[in-house]
Amino acid sequence: MEPIEQQLTELRTTLRHHEYLYHVMDAPEVPDAEYDRLMRKLRELESQHPELITPDSPTQRVGAAPLTAFSQIRHEVPMLSLDNVFDEESFLAFNKRVQDRLKSTDHLTYCCELKLDGLAVSILYENGVLVQAATRGDGTTGEDITSNVRTIRAIPLKLHGENIPARLEVRGEVFLPQAGFEKINEEARRTGGKVFANPRNAAAGSLRQLDPRITAKRPLTFFCYGVGVLEGGELPASHSARLLQFKAWGLPVSDRVTLCHTPEEVLTYYRKVEEERPHLGFDIDGVVIKVDSLALQEQLGFVARAPRWAVAFKFPHRSR
Repeated sequence: MEPIEQQLTELRTTLRHHEYLYHVMDAPEVPDAEYDRLMRKLRELESQHPELITPDSPTQRVGAAPLTAFSQIRHEVPMLSLDNVFDEESFLAFNKRVQDRLKSTDHLTYCCELKLDGLAVSILYENGVLVQAATRGDGTTGEDITSNVRTIRAIPLKLHGENIPARLEVRGEVFLPQAGFEKINEEARRTGGKVFANPRNAAAGSLRQLDPRITAKRPLTFFCYGVGVLEGGELPASHSARLLQFKAWGLPVSDRVTLCHTPEEVLTYYRKVEEERPHLGFDIDGVVIKVDSLALQEQLGFVARAPRWAVAFKFPHRSR
């Protein structure tokens, strides 16, 4: 490897490492000024040697020309919705249906997560490199938002680590933290732009810009919560272990994912999250409860457009 190629590789690796620590581990090692210095150095070297620029370089998040319209992407694995429950009695009825279908009275292990109030997206990695991203759409077909998703710094352009599948499609939620939402609206009021009603609308409006340079200016972030396509590799046999594996590969996962071993523990988790809700810094509208075992998920199967092994336990509506 030529010295300049070596220098570029080292800079890209260092920047990806700092992005991982900042966005995934929430444990930055260097101040923003040092990260910016390294990024400027990389841009400078790449401008001097444009033939050595790679699509997954940290400098290449923004670069696509504006679109005239979004193209459609058919999901290889449908992006299903979840059934909802709205009270403890309904959740306990869900738990009983699961036990009855499994012909078991044993307690199940549930993986409980925050139900983020954002926009569901699908992101495809081939050999660890981000190649495509799409909205959920109608669950069968979504819009191609690859150029916009590339601008979100929480989403790695290249996964790191070992045993990364040849094709891995992760699913998750793009959302806008409260502070970013307020900043966008403050700027809109100052300049006479569009003021958004809530963070979800702002996230959707930001992600569906035909010009990715506009998306890049919005402080969107992302949490991963599932998988679609999986080819040329393996994943752990439980949902919670899969989330840990995603995190090890550089994908951000909520730190409030919790395993619950009884229905009572699930209800305790729900109440605790509802209590913490005003202090999270981003909007949620409930918790998602999933049977943790992938083997049991497969056994339980699906009904129409929703899995039998998961449910969204929604919070009571609150006024703003």
